[in-house]
Amino acid sequence: MADSASDEQLVVLVDESDNQIGTLEKLRAHSSGGSLHRAFSVFVFDRAGRTLLQRRATTKYHSPGLWSNTCCSHPRPGEDTLAAAHRRLREELGFDCPLQKAFTFIYKAPVGNNLTEWEYDYVYLGEYDGEVKPNPAEVDSVRWVSLEELASDTRLNPSNYTEWLKISLDKVARAKPKSGSARRS
Repeated sequence: MADSASDEQLVVLVDESDNQIGTLEKLRAHSSGGSLHRAFSVFVFDRAGRTLLQRRATTKYHSPGLWSNTCCSHPRPGEDTLAAAHRRLREELGFDCPLQKAFTFIYKAPVGNNLTEWEYDYVYLGEYDGEVKPNPAEVDSVRWVSLEELASDTRLNPSNYTEWLKISLDKVARAKPKSGSARRS
């Protein structure tokens, strides 16, 4: 554990049952094959049933410039994953909306720069039709896309997308909310 790191730079280490076993500085948790840690991924849909993708800022320490789900990150120590998901929606995209937990899964994947993501990932789904204000420190651009188009493009151009997006996409398609009930926030 990095005693001098702020809570913003720490991830919550967990076992395969999601029991907290400690904390570790974020970059160290992604180095040397990775350490299993808690994370979340948010997929927001509009009334037309499209999901909002973000292109990660080129300044990100891993997976820079790749297309990913609406937002994703790590809860801070002591922070609930749902609260963290709402916080990051506001910080990264300038909006918030109701979210529902869809599923959890564990994955381990290399993400470039000799880093590995090994996450116990909580996946949240939401609906929103409103203004999106990307934070340029986090997001280079955004676009709305149908899951069918996204699935096709991830197969044709896998190097354009984050690993966790590709891994979770089939489960998200099965858990996707019915369209037509998006909310403005």
